[in-house]
Amino acid sequence: MTYSIIAKCSETGQYGVGIQSHFYAAGNACWANAGVGAVVTQAMALIDHGPLGLKLMAEGKSASEALSERLAVDPDSEIRQVAMLDSKGRVAAHTGSVTIPAAGHVMGEGFCCQANLMWNDTVPQEMADAFENSKGDLADRLLTALFAGQDAGGDIRGMQSGRVLVVDSKIMDKEWEGILVDVNVDDHSEPLKEIERLLKVNSIYTEFTKNGYELELDKSQADKYPEIAFWTGINLANRGDLENGKELTGIALKNHSGWRELLIRCSENNFFGITEELVQQLLNNEQ
Repeated sequence: MTYSIIAKCSETGQYGVGIQSHFYAAGNACWANAGVGAVVTQAMALIDHGPLGLKLMAEGKSASEALSERLAVDPDSEIRQVAMLDSKGRVAAHTGSVTIPAAGHVMGEGFCCQANLMWNDTVPQEMADAFENSKGDLADRLLTALFAGQDAGGDIRGMQSGRVLVVDSKIMDKEWEGILVDVNVDDHSEPLKEIERLLKVNSIYTEFTKNGYELELDKSQADKYPEIAFWTGINLANRGDLENGKELTGIALKNHSGWRELLIRCSENNFFGITEELVQQLLNNEQ
């Protein structure tokens, strides 16, 4: 009762999953581990296929071998739809014979699109075509495929939830460090549009975390995101650019009274280089 895509980016080696359904928290039906691959299980989903399928691929099994092994121990496999992607970009998929129509899957080089309980059987192919013809980050390409699935008819019941998950190309010592993007919408009238919005926010905060923002380059983002404005302003002020630092922190100070209190509390222990002197400079002539 869902449509989804699993894919490996040929340029970055990243793995990703995109999913949408008229069911609460459909994102719980997909998995991806850095350097290992991705799995999605839907229709009458058996959650075991996700983490256990990834475990088999982490042990060296191909997507096809892992899928076959999982289906062999599933007595109700014919009501399931499962797709797997391994570290080499090989895909395998299963659409059970008694899944609710329209249901089917389309495999391509390094990706697979699958759908069930759709208005018509063109959904997986439309998704595949959209993905193959798209450009940009893997997360954006996955979302493009999901939009194409919706435009082709989508879930016969409508929309409710979705997720876009992207992980790194290499296995990490700490599995969670391999997660690059994880935007999850559990209950929304237009989950794909909400995911689209959140992907933009995610990109902004990811860039900020890595590199910070300069006022002259991203004033519009500072106006929209007081969190970014505040910490960028602190960084600029600590580097001696008090004028721009004060302007940016002022955006946050005007947005909510808690930012002023945070400045004062941080100065008590010199957190983040915030001293009492810096607080006085930033709050001087505060409106």
